[in-house]
Amino acid sequence: MTTFKVGYLIGSLAKESINRKLATALTRIAPEHLSFTEIPIRDLPLYSYDYDADYPPVARAFKDAIAGVDAVLFVTPEYNRSIPGALKNAIDWASRPYGQNSFTRKPSAVIGTSPGAIGTAVGQQHLRSVLGFCNSPQMNAPEAYIQFTPGLITDQGDVTNASTAEFLRMYMAEFHQFIVRVYTALPRDA
Repeated sequence: MTTFKVGYLIGSLAKESINRKLATALTRIAPEHLSFTEIPIRDLPLYSYDYDADYPPVARAFKDAIAGVDAVLFVTPEYNRSIPGALKNAIDWASRPYGQNSFTRKPSAVIGTSPGAIGTAVGQQHLRSVLGFCNSPQMNAPEAYIQFTPGLITDQGDVTNASTAEFLRMYMAEFHQFIVRVYTALPRDA
């Protein structure tokens, strides 16, 4: 069976981010046919079309990293009922200049955690709208809005609640199957 390279973006820049803990857990419990690499967004300057003719090296490397994976997993908090500015900035870098969008036909999934009862539901909907414009096929179900409670995920990525761990395992298995379906319908060499 084919192993797919998945790049994951963590929407939070915080070193102790609970979404970073979630990302660690997801990479540990995912099916063996998914390999993961974090694509960091921290060092990207603010995007401007003034750079389109000559991207700075950090932005070029970021854009190339997105282009070099088979799928993208977004693990993000919700800030003010939307996505963090740093994540939107990263998407802008990868999707520009016009006609050179690194997300085109690249399968994606969105997940996030928050202490709030609705998790990251509203922020995820905003992100889905942006990804739709970027022509990234999205796994729409199952949706995953994880309410984070103290100790739910250890720093090492162990999920301490059995039902949450099982849900996350199922979510990642579904993501794997979604990637397979996308590349069956939209072969990469087409």
